[in-house]
Amino acid sequence: MFGFGALTFMAPWALAALAVLPLLWLLLRVRPPAPRRIAFPAVRLLFGLGEDEQTPARTPPWLLILRLVLAALVILAAAHPVIDIPAAGRTGGPLVLVIDDGWAAAAGWERRAALGEALLEGAALEGRGARIAGTAPTAVGADGRPRFALGALTPARDALAALRLARPKPWPVDRAGFAEAFRGAAADMEDAEIAWLSDGIADTDPAATARFMAALEAAGPVTAWLDPPEDRALALLPPAADAGGLALRAARAAAGAARTIVVHAAAADGRVLASQPLTFAEGEARAEGLLDVPLDLRNAIARLAIEGEASAAATLFLDERYRRRPAGLISGGGFESSQPLLSDLYYLERALAPFSETRRGNVEELIGGGVSLLVLADVGQLTAGAESALARWIESGGVLVRFAGARVAEGVDGLVPVRLRGGGGRALGGALTWERPRGLGPFPDASPFAGLAIPDDVAVERQVLAEPALDLDAKSWARLDDGTPLVTAERRGAGWLVLFHTTANAEWSSLALSGLFVEMMQRIAGLSEGVAGADAAGVLPPLTSLDGFGRLGDPPSGAAPIAARDFAAARPGPAHPPGEYGDSMQRRALNLGGGELATAALAALPGDAAARGYTAARARDIRPWLLAAALALAVADTLIALRLRGRLRAPFRRRAGALAAPLAAVVPLALAALPGDAAAQALSDAEAAALTQQTRFAWVETGDAEIDRVSAEGLTGLSWVLRARTAVEAGAPVGVDPARDELAFFPLLYWPASAGQAPLAAAAIGRIDDYLRRGGLILFDTRDRSPGADGETPGGARLRALLRGLDIPPLRRVPRDHALTRAFYLLDRFPGRWAGGGIWVESHEGGANDGVSSVVVGSNDYAAAWALDADGFPLYPTIPGTDRQREWAMRFGINLAMYALTGNYKADQVHIPAILRRLGETGAAE
Repeated sequence: MFGFGALTFMAPWALAALAVLPLLWLLLRVRPPAPRRIAFPAVRLLFGLGEDEQTPARTPPWLLILRLVLAALVILAAAHPVIDIPAAGRTGGPLVLVIDDGWAAAAGWERRAALGEALLEGAALEGRGARIAGTAPTAVGADGRPRFALGALTPARDALAALRLARPKPWPVDRAGFAEAFRGAAADMEDAEIAWLSDGIADTDPAATARFMAALEAAGPVTAWLDPPEDRALALLPPAADAGGLALRAARAAAGAARTIVVHAAAADGRVLASQPLTFAEGEARAEGLLDVPLDLRNAIARLAIEGEASAAATLFLDERYRRRPAGLISGGGFESSQPLLSDLYYLERALAPFSETRRGNVEELIGGGVSLLVLADVGQLTAGAESALARWIESGGVLVRFAGARVAEGVDGLVPVRLRGGGGRALGGALTWERPRGLGPFPDASPFAGLAIPDDVAVERQVLAEPALDLDAKSWARLDDGTPLVTAERRGAGWLVLFHTTANAEWSSLALSGLFVEMMQRIAGLSEGVAGADAAGVLPPLTSLDGFGRLGDPPSGAAPIAARDFAAARPGPAHPPGEYGDSMQRRALNLGGGELATAALAALPGDAAARGYTAARARDIRPWLLAAALALAVADTLIALRLRGRLRAPFRRRAGALAAPLAAVVPLALAALPGDAAAQALSDAEAAALTQQTRFAWVETGDAEIDRVSAEGLTGLSWVLRARTAVEAGAPVGVDPARDELAFFPLLYWPASAGQAPLAAAAIGRIDDYLRRGGLILFDTRDRSPGADGETPGGARLRALLRGLDIPPLRRVPRDHALTRAFYLLDRFPGRWAGGGIWVESHEGGANDGVSSVVVGSNDYAAAWALDADGFPLYPTIPGTDRQREWAMRFGINLAMYALTGNYKADQVHIPAILRRLGETGAAE
């Protein structure tokens, strides 16, 4: 390879042929005269013969120049010139493409992908190897350490296909963890060229960036590509909720010129409810603004998003922590204006103000006004009408909170969750006076207060006592340190009835003076929408998730539930992508901007790395154009030669014959040199032969990068387990498109159902029908845990719509004596990542395909259960999640592979006694 400026010759030795051009000049200067056709009748033998001596004529100079240009074009094309090969150092070794594929890369992902493809195309032209590594973790190993996609060293053309499937992750990069993993992966590379496609965001710990650069430079020279600071990613920070509205905050990578962005507030169905401009002042990296909308509209906001910014950090989910639920307050005391600090409502109003709108009035007025929370402070007896109205309101979903006091101690109506001690005596009968104040005990796991920090300075001096009962423990949400119930609650219909056994002011306890009181009231206010129910001590499964571009969708395969008590400390990552968690009763938001999100610009690069700006320049192969020009000149030269010889008017067949020779010489070269994307990618004989040398499984490409990646990882893991446990030497799996690729090379296809797949084209249907008729086996996986394979389930409906037109036989649940249950292991269950879904096979397998079912349908997300990392650790959790479940999933995969490869030989074992008996009888007869 030889380069001159932007022009590079991939085969410079061919330029030596330019030295023969002077010789060609001499040879082409003379041409013999054109032959003449002379009639030869005997009578006129002596007539018509010319007496002049003929001498050769010289070739016209313009024709000589044309032929020399033609020869020069062919020589230059043979030298394979390429313009603008992007490269960092061109060490001659492999190219390692290190991509920051976290949330911050999404905003300029097209620029990064274009540059990465240009680098890989240049490496492919140079015949170099390449590998692609991402700095965002892809999974969390069993040891709790992050796993990274470090790629394998492959030809650059294969790495180019892998890059086109790459997508940004909706969580931050981990450069420190990547550096540790990369050191081991790069140990076998020499003279590597490192290209770091950076997102331009600095680590919160500068030492992490230094370790990262040191690991890269240990493998070879590093070139880093960076966006200008003003083009780097934007992020939304959690808003602050107050009485005036939502205080919005946004961050940019670096302070610069003034800039205005727009934040849209959307409902759960995607409707934009309001918009608020935020302006970054000149020299400022933060912008703030107040979104002031009516209360009902504010409570309907489900998401905030920056207009035109496609990243997970530009979208925030809002849960009940940001709602302002109307709360009604009623007091039985009389100190509302004269002595506010002794008022029952003074502390309640201030505790509820950050997240609720407070109103005052009587029971009928407040219920009629549409409150979702009603607080009665030391109201002992309600009228019959008010009590009946409150009971109906609670049944329909309202939350009634009552606080004790002198009136409640003397007697209370029936709207209390537990029976109180009556009799009017405050010492023991109604309210208990302690010899010394009591502190708070730990909150029960089933309490909505679980996880709240208990301050040491909260003390309770007096309270009303509950009568002992069998269900008192289940109804207790908070206790004193001696076990006495302090807060009790009971579910009534769709609502809640809650009782604080002490006052709402500081008369009986100091609880109302603490920050814990505000947090407890916030948790209770959330009950009106079912966010923090009494079962909040369980786990919160993922409901919806954001992808790297900030698009809302189903949770990925690796998403795991979060314990409710740990939710506040959870941070987005491979196991917990940003999104919504919970169920219909409680829904919590996990936002990327909720933690310590790094948004500052990467100012300087440590080490000796060279910094460049992103460009989309691609290597341009000009050999096809040189050959095309040579072809045109060859055709022109042929026509000129015919004209000079006087044969241009000959029959068309003769002219075509004269043109055939130069065209046959030049056209194959031109077609062979055309770029690969210009023609259909047919399977070559060498590639087809390679697929027949080793058993390989395949997955059907869905077009969803996440699902295709899980399928590839799953079949890779299954192939590894097959090699370890059986005699099957399975090679690397292959992704196929039924409309384009030949399927006959693969004994087993894994087909995950995806909502985004379009119905099959006629060509694909024909290929699949042929594949099934000729002995192929397809595992259809709906991945939705459905118990059956009918179309009544969402996954079954998607599968039926996708496969409409295929000749699929009737199916039945796999029987206990089916060959699939004993092809290698004896199995009576078939779990995957999920457990519970059934396996379905052909109802009548008959004698076709050796009695093997051509279709197997399941729903347990098998690829995610089979997926293993390079160290053999599982990539995705199983649910409910036991090692035994994963082992059963692996055994099912082995049985399925053996069933596809060996047919029903295990089913034939039942006939061995009869066969042996017949053989014995035949031997005796002989």
